[in-house]
Amino acid sequence: MADDVKRQIAALERMTVGQLQTRYAEVFGETARSGNRQWLFRRVAWRVQALAEGDLSERARQQARELARDADIRVRPPKDQGATPPPTEVRTVTGRLVVARDERIPPPGSRLTKPYEGREHTVTVRADGFEYDGQVYRSLSAIAHAITGSHWNGLLFFGLAGAKASAQREKTA
Repeated sequence: MADDVKRQIAALERMTVGQLQTRYAEVFGETARSGNRQWLFRRVAWRVQALAEGDLSERARQQARELARDADIRVRPPKDQGATPPPTEVRTVTGRLVVARDERIPPPGSRLTKPYEGREHTVTVRADGFEYDGQVYRSLSAIAHAITGSHWNGLLFFGLAGAKASAQREKTA
């Protein structure tokens, strides 16, 4: 590498993200869509070196194309025969969008109770969400937030997640 290129790369190492974005715009002729310092540094350093010493030869490009064409590229991930789909899996059934129900949540009509700060809070499970205090919420986490004023995992707050909850569900089944 030429001394000039080495000096430019050393200067890049000391630049802030904003300075690297400006330098990226200078060498590529377009604004950077990233704010990742390491990515910007690598791209700008590569471009500075390519401009100074030349890019890949046509022979090297052709060889890369052939290697990419011959590569065994997976279009879809392999199907795991033993895995169960995640509870929020979305499937198309006869043109309709169906969301599989989370097994940890009781069926519609069930009531969940949670004692909190000296008061017992009751939630009714509905097909379209959860009803609490006369309002319908989309998630148990939103209700837990309304009750406590802080962010909670709704399943944990109402005791529907974890080892205890799964043991209780197995007992009642």
